[in-house]
Amino acid sequence: MGRPPQADGNISVRAVEPMPGYADLITRSCSALLSAFNECRGCGFELSKRTLLENAILTWSDILLFAVCAVGWTVLRQALSVYIFRPLGRWCALQPKDASKMPESVWKLLFYTASWSYSFYLLFFTQYTFFHDPPSAFYGWKRGMAVPTDIAVAYLIQGSFYGHAIYATLHMDAWRKDSAVMLLHHVITLALITFSYAFRYHNVGILVLFLHDVNDIQLEFTKLNVYLKNRAGVYHLLNDLVSNLGCVSFGTTWFWSRLYWFPLKVLYTTCVSSLQSVPNIPFYFFFNTLLFALTLMNIYWFLYIVLFVVKVLTGQMTEVNDVREYDIEDSRKTALHKKQHDRPHHNSWKERTRLKNGFVKDKRLKNGIVKDKRL
Repeated sequence: MGRPPQADGNISVRAVEPMPGYADLITRSCSALLSAFNECRGCGFELSKRTLLENAILTWSDILLFAVCAVGWTVLRQALSVYIFRPLGRWCALQPKDASKMPESVWKLLFYTASWSYSFYLLFFTQYTFFHDPPSAFYGWKRGMAVPTDIAVAYLIQGSFYGHAIYATLHMDAWRKDSAVMLLHHVITLALITFSYAFRYHNVGILVLFLHDVNDIQLEFTKLNVYLKNRAGVYHLLNDLVSNLGCVSFGTTWFWSRLYWFPLKVLYTTCVSSLQSVPNIPFYFFFNTLLFALTLMNIYWFLYIVLFVVKVLTGQMTEVNDVREYDIEDSRKTALHKKQHDRPHHNSWKERTRLKNGFVKDKRLKNGIVKDKRL
C-alpha cells in the first residue's frame, strides 16, 4: 500500500513504495483483479462503450499526425536502404543473404537507439519519477488531462513507428519463424500506445517503452556483427567476439528488463497501485489484459534465447548465427541439404566412373534443384 502524503508546512511529501517481489505481484494482483471483477456491476458492451466515449480523447489532428509520420518512417527507411544501407552492404562485401538483411538491422538499430535514449532522458534527467517510483505514474490522474509536450513527442514517434512496423513486417522485413508473433506484438504495442494516450495513461506508457527498447538495440547490434564476421571471404574474429558478447548481454538484459523490472514495476503498478490512486479506473481490465499478453510474448521469446544458449553449450551450435529470430528460408535450405546428404547413393558403374574422372551427372530435379556439372 502507498503511504498517504505527509504534510510538512506547505510541502506535501509522498514516500516511495519499495518494489515488490514476484510473490507480492502474484498474490496482490490476483486479489486486486478479483476484487475489481466482483465490484464491476453492470459490466458489458454498453458500459464499455459509454466509458470509452466519456474518457478516451483522441483528436483528428492526432490521427493525421500519426498517419503522416507512419508513412514518413516507411519512405525514410526505403530511401536510406536504397541510397545508404544497401551500398554499405556491398562495400563491406557481405555474403548475399547477410547483405539482404543488413538494411533492416541497421534501420532498427538507429531507431531504437534514438527512441530509447529519449526515454532514458525523460525518466532520469527530468522531473518524472516513474522509474524509481512507478505508482507515481497514476498520481493526480484526471480524465482528459493535458499530455506534457515531451511525452507527447515520444508517443507520436513510437506510435507512428509501430504503425510503420506492422506494414514493414508484412512487406519489407525478412519473414522468420517468429514473424507472426512479431506482428501480433506490433499490433498489441500499437493498441497500448494508442489507448494509453487516449485515456491519459501516458506516464506508465513511457516506462513500458523504456524497458523494451533497450533489448532491441542489443539484438540488432549483435545481428549486425553476425553479418559482418564473414565479409569479403575473410573471417573477422573481432566481430565474432562482439556477437558472442552481445548474445550474452542480450539474454541477460532481456530477463532483467522484460521479465523482472517489467512485471514488478509495470504490471504491479497497473494492477494494484492504479486502483489505489484512481478507484474505478477506466478500462482497467482491457489494459492489464494487453500488458499480460505482452508479458507472455516476452516469455515466449525468452524460451527462444534459452534454447539458443543450450544449443551453444551442448555443442549443437559452434557459433552465433542469429539471435531470437531464425530465417524460414535458411531452415528449409538446411533441412533440404540434410535430406540430400542422408539419401543413399546407388550410382551405376558408368556414373561411378564419371565421378572418378571428376564429373557428376547434370540432372534437373523435379523440385528445381540443379546439380553442378563439375566437382
